[in-house]
Amino acid sequence: MALKYAYFPGCVAQGACRELYLSTQALTQALGIELIELKRASCCGSGTFKEDSQFLEDTVNARNIALAESLNLPLLTHCSTCQGVIGHVDDRLKLAQQENPDYVDRVNGMLKQEGCSPYQGSTEVKHLLWAIVGDYGLDALRQRVTRRLSGLKCAAFYGCYLLRAQDHLPFDDPYNPQSMENVFQAVGATPIYYRGRTQCCGWPLSSYATEASFKMAGGHLQEAIEAGADCIVTPCPLCHLNLDSRQPEVESTIGQKLGIPVLHLPQLIALALGIPPKQLGMERHIVSTRPVLEKLGLLTVV
Repeated sequence: MALKYAYFPGCVAQGACRELYLSTQALTQALGIELIELKRASCCGSGTFKEDSQFLEDTVNARNIALAESLNLPLLTHCSTCQGVIGHVDDRLKLAQQENPDYVDRVNGMLKQEGCSPYQGSTEVKHLLWAIVGDYGLDALRQRVTRRLSGLKCAAFYGCYLLRAQDHLPFDDPYNPQSMENVFQAVGATPIYYRGRTQCCGWPLSSYATEASFKMAGGHLQEAIEAGADCIVTPCPLCHLNLDSRQPEVESTIGQKLGIPVLHLPQLIALALGIPPKQLGMERHIVSTRPVLEKLGLLTVV
């Protein structure tokens, strides 16, 4: 049966990380996965709404989930932060349906005032990584590989929200995850392990403790380089912003040249499926992806 999802791209992939949007489209089309984009969805809040009001975060994201429910589809996102926030809201509201139904009625009352469908708790929130590993399957992915990424050493950077925002983590261990590394092996790349792969990138600190944020990011980047990584691969565009877009500022803060490329997860997989780098927005990164393409013999592929 063909896979089909209600697609929640999030804000960053439609702006600062447009290459994530492009590569997700290219990858899912190549795999035969159908995405129905939720054009009416709103920002998940990236964890900031609850600082003012938990009810606000719940109501905004209940609406996002209800949009997927109206299509009778799982909600799919390629952003770990969106997964963490929306998935946590979904978990909380499903529990509230059993233990505090009046609260869910209050949330749905707000949705009704806006002419929105009610939250029912009838679907699930799923990151692209879980969809690839759990729904599509690594064996099926291996069969679709046309360009094995042999010799490329990849360091996963899971980030916070994907691993720790929800009580139940499908297909993986929140303390010692292997999903990303299993994907690397499926496409022929070599996983690189280092201490920081499951830690915070520092993005949440960047607005009020910039130096601390950059030092945190710099430490992770240094560790990956010292472990022998050719690149870092992340399932979170906010992590990508702190590790790639701000890498020049990180270098200035820690006083050390880094220069390690940071790829989005769908970019890496799509390269192994033979999709040209240009189609994946590889030229949009702040830190050049040229060393990765050069190692894979793809500099002349457009």
